[in-house]
Amino acid sequence: MKILNYGSLNIDYTYKVPSIVKPGETIHADALAKHPGGKGLNQSIALARAGASALHAGKIGADGQFLKDLLKENHIGTDFVLLDTMPSGQAIIQVDPDGQNCIIVYGGANMQITKDDIDTYLQALSPGDLALCQNETSHVDYFIQQCHEKSIKVAFNPSPITASLLSGFPINCVNYLFINEIEGSLLTKKNEPEEIISALLEKYPEMQIILTLGDKGAYYADRHQCVFYPAFTVKAVDTTAAGDTFTGYFLKCMTEGLSYAECLKYASAASSIAVGRAGASSSIPYWDEVIEKCN
Repeated sequence: MKILNYGSLNIDYTYKVPSIVKPGETIHADALAKHPGGKGLNQSIALARAGASALHAGKIGADGQFLKDLLKENHIGTDFVLLDTMPSGQAIIQVDPDGQNCIIVYGGANMQITKDDIDTYLQALSPGDLALCQNETSHVDYFIQQCHEKSIKVAFNPSPITASLLSGFPINCVNYLFINEIEGSLLTKKNEPEEIISALLEKYPEMQIILTLGDKGAYYADRHQCVFYPAFTVKAVDTTAAGDTFTGYFLKCMTEGLSYAECLKYASAASSIAVGRAGASSSIPYWDEVIEKCN
């Protein structure tokens, strides 16, 4: 099975702050670091470090060559990483002493991808292959619809949640939906994990749902079963790429035919390692680290 990730490639500017800034407030940052990032890049690297063979599709500006180089260094296919005249996507990240963060994303080249580009990307896939996407690139709805029409399985992480996602978006074409509590609440108007899962399955009975709850654990659910796995205990340093790490590892384990409980275990372990490290893609562990964590 081929895995193609249609996803964002960002330059992250991470500020360590004493507290997340409030409206009207000015604060001093304790440190600034520049990292490769973007949910797309992070998830591709997580797939690769879990041992998957993945292709990445997206766009960068002239300032983003190091992002493409990083993908290559992680043995990720980059034939579909195209150069645009716009600057690369950027993220401004605040991280407080507890490792919690808030993020502002500027789309840049990520939002210049055309439908023709997407048609070219999908020529690399066949029915039964897996396409992964997030909501940080242009024409995600078209990408999902085309995958569905071509019988390509779709894993979707609807982050960030936008108004277009809540009205008329083809979520019914998604096979695997990766969401956290906040995203689940916005999509369903429910707050409790079981209620979120139930509301989604009532509306999309063929969907497979992966709901992450941070330090409270994670669920896998479909219309036949619901599996919960508790989070690993860890001191948080930076939660920036935790969800992306979880997504990449879960998908790799799933494509290997592991049980959903095992997928949750290994993805949770990988995410806990990432949380204990600074940075986004640089925090994502390798498979042998995850196995050691689980033993």
